[in-house]
Amino acid sequence: MIRLKNRFGKANRKEMSWMSDLMETLRQEGISPDLLRAVEDYRAAHALPEALRPRIPASGFTYYGREVWEQALAALLCGENLLLAGGKATGKNVLAENLAAAFGRPAWDISFHVNMDAASLIGMDTFVDGAVTFRPGPVYRCAQCGGFGVLDEINMAKNEALAVLHAVLDFRRAIDVPGYERIPLAEETRFIATMNYGYAGTRELNEALTSRFAVIQMPTITEENLEKLLRAQFADLTDKYVHQFALLFLDLQKKCDSAEISTKALDLRGMLDALRLMRRGVAAGPALDMGITNKAFDSYEQGLIRDVIAARIPASLTAEKLFR
Repeated sequence: MIRLKNRFGKANRKEMSWMSDLMETLRQEGISPDLLRAVEDYRAAHALPEALRPRIPASGFTYYGREVWEQALAALLCGENLLLAGGKATGKNVLAENLAAAFGRPAWDISFHVNMDAASLIGMDTFVDGAVTFRPGPVYRCAQCGGFGVLDEINMAKNEALAVLHAVLDFRRAIDVPGYERIPLAEETRFIATMNYGYAGTRELNEALTSRFAVIQMPTITEENLEKLLRAQFADLTDKYVHQFALLFLDLQKKCDSAEISTKALDLRGMLDALRLMRRGVAAGPALDMGITNKAFDSYEQGLIRDVIAARIPASLTAEKLFR
């Protein structure tokens, strides 16, 4: 029991530090002070039990984009659910995690796939010690705990799964569990859905579901915000290569937009992974192959991607020249 308390204590300190750092970053980014005060008032008015504090996300990344932040904060403060729609590498999941952290709410990640059904979302009967017991699903837990449910890739969900969400997302704000009580959503509960366009297995959302969200079209990341992200992740990366890696990502984005290469190479996570490999001593060429180039499996496309990379980053570049 003492060990458990210590673990929760350390987790709480980490969460509080991350939340404080996040709010300070938002102030520096010029987010409306009125909105930030409203978020802090919200957090103070909705205390969270200790057992749920480890569920507050402590993301390794911060979303940069003042207008999007202000739109998202305003919508959530108004009690709306959010749909973050946009292409690859626009920061949808990072923003969803950051929003849960800013509001100090526990988060449940709900990834949709072909086998996700109503029971997976709400819960199902199971046996515990020989007795039938209801095992709650993530949507049920969000409703109970006033959590933020992140509905990841919602446009990959089957109709059966989406139908469950209708009463949860509209004015009824309740779940009817067959054979059990009607469960009203806690006042703090919000749902943040994300969707990419054009992925295999995706579909258009129907009007009934879309109308239950406030929709934000996520813009592509700017050069300035890319440089902020790179400096936040790699404080020791030289200014020259902060600029070059930001331009490299934008070059790849232009090639994707003109359909010269596929979006497989447009991988911000892959570029950050490659930089970590370089810091560990892997030369730039092999590191960028592992992080970006090799994610395209066509040899001709790989050659095009290497040409784009070579224009910005020499293949022989080593950590000594990259990092201070």
